[in-house]
Amino acid sequence: MGWLEVSLLVRWWLGWALAVHLQPMPAASPSRSQRLSVLIPARNEARTLPHLLTALARQRLRPDEVIVVDDHSSDDTAAIAWQAGRGLPIQVLQPPPLPAGWCGKTWALHHGVQASSGEVLVFLDADTEPAPEFLERLLAQHQRLGGLVSVQPFHRTERPYEQLSLLFNLVGLLAVPLGEGCGVAFGPAMVSSRADYGRSGGHEAVADKVVEDWFLAHRYEQAGLAVSAWIGASLLAYRMYPGGLGEMVSGFDKNFATAAGEVRWPWMLAVLLWLSGLFWAAWCLPAALLGWPLVGSAALAFNAVIYGAFALQLLLLSRRVGQFSWICLLFPIPVLFFLVVFLLAIFNLERGQVMWKGRRFSTR
Repeated sequence: MGWLEVSLLVRWWLGWALAVHLQPMPAASPSRSQRLSVLIPARNEARTLPHLLTALARQRLRPDEVIVVDDHSSDDTAAIAWQAGRGLPIQVLQPPPLPAGWCGKTWALHHGVQASSGEVLVFLDADTEPAPEFLERLLAQHQRLGGLVSVQPFHRTERPYEQLSLLFNLVGLLAVPLGEGCGVAFGPAMVSSRADYGRSGGHEAVADKVVEDWFLAHRYEQAGLAVSAWIGASLLAYRMYPGGLGEMVSGFDKNFATAAGEVRWPWMLAVLLWLSGLFWAAWCLPAALLGWPLVGSAALAFNAVIYGAFALQLLLLSRRVGQFSWICLLFPIPVLFFLVVFLLAIFNLERGQVMWKGRRFSTR
């Protein structure tokens, strides 16, 4: 076995090692009753809110109040929230106009917290879809660990273009530690006590951050509070970008441009090594078939085995993070998409700004 074969084998095994920590939140029940406020920021979420509010009405642990903060939507978000929230202790409010130095989500949640009365605060994005036991298990883990506890949803896909997000979902989770005290937070679903939220400085302390969850986690750690996170698996799902390919590109561009620098370098190095093997595998089989330049053996059988090994790995690992299938067998396509969006993110990082939901935000 030559150096190239050994190198590729090491990179392939590294992918399995990186995925060991992709575990769902442990099963548990709350040890005591606490007043629970669910806070939902919503900007043009008329299509997604009914799914979330219906799911909240089916929770085994019923929230004491649900506050939808309509972030100056141009659609029927507020009316849909009232209609879909029937049977829930729901409030719908709109914050004052967005001031300089704030992002829409941080401004909305800051006002949502001010309007709430619960001793425990649950922050849910409008596109999340929790299973009936979700709040119960989330509160149980928070009572056990304290600080900030969060869950990254399982990515539910419906249309073919959504399959292109394969690598963004997988790399985003492989590149960070998870579990108890991992120091990472996921904005779609977080829980904190009101007291700990105040100690951290809350959303006011990260007012200008587009990807506020990363920086909020830092604030909790600086206050001496634990930060823990898990994957959603069967407990929590979402459909990230139902608005089309353009929305998806803008969303991942935003996340890349603002959060890439927050990843710890040992994890980043490991993920880059795995990606380099994946990228090589994406090139090797087409190159062997079409006679393109190729480092190492040009034997079709060898390159087909390498390609098949990485395709199988993607197929199995991606099941933990999202609903991906046929795209794993054609992984050079999402690899190319990943590279294009990455380069766009670098451009926007240098330019210092990104567009998201009709607003322009700084990446500095």
